[in-house]
Amino acid sequence: MPRWLWITLLLAVLALFWAASGGDPPRPAVGASGQLDCPTLPAPERLGTPLQVNLGDAPVFEVAGHQLRPLAAFALEARVLRREDYRFDRGAAISPTDLALGWNRMADPAVYQQLDISQRGRWYHYRWGAQGPPIPLPEIIRSSANMHLVPADAAVAAALDRVRPGQAVRLRGWLVEVHDREGWRWRSSLSREDSGDGACELIYVCELSSY
Repeated sequence: MPRWLWITLLLAVLALFWAASGGDPPRPAVGASGQLDCPTLPAPERLGTPLQVNLGDAPVFEVAGHQLRPLAAFALEARVLRREDYRFDRGAAISPTDLALGWNRMADPAVYQQLDISQRGRWYHYRWGAQGPPIPLPEIIRSSANMHLVPADAAVAAALDRVRPGQAVRLRGWLVEVHDREGWRWRSSLSREDSGDGACELIYVCELSSY
């Protein structure tokens, strides 16, 4: 059985465990600091498939003049394939950095270093040479993504500023939807299987470390 299918089954078992132990997924809660608390999730597999638990209705909270609604609890440990910082686009006020991240075989330098990886316009691009992709394209898609990061506080922002390509990062937070009073809207993907427009994750990050 392929490894990705084993991981999918594991996530399904975890969801059943949460349902059996109380019936409710992790619930967003605003702490005493006024920031959204981190979700309670198991530690993600080292450089393995991200953990995600989708939510139903969740309270909206405000960050830098924007309304954020949590969509799912999220945690991962992944390799940094590339980073891109933004200062002037519409999302920069809340998400100043994108990380292109890889997990499973896309965390292996012997694999991803065969790709020409770039980021621009909030997209993540990869190309390969005449020899073809190092692993099947569907596996590249489900094992890597461009992620827009919304630091929860100054400590997370400082930790994000230290992240460099080639490192591994651990993060925990919430996939979110963002909107403002003028009607602008930015919504996270909730799938690791998608590609193209709308496929990036938008993450409110309350814990982040790198090594």
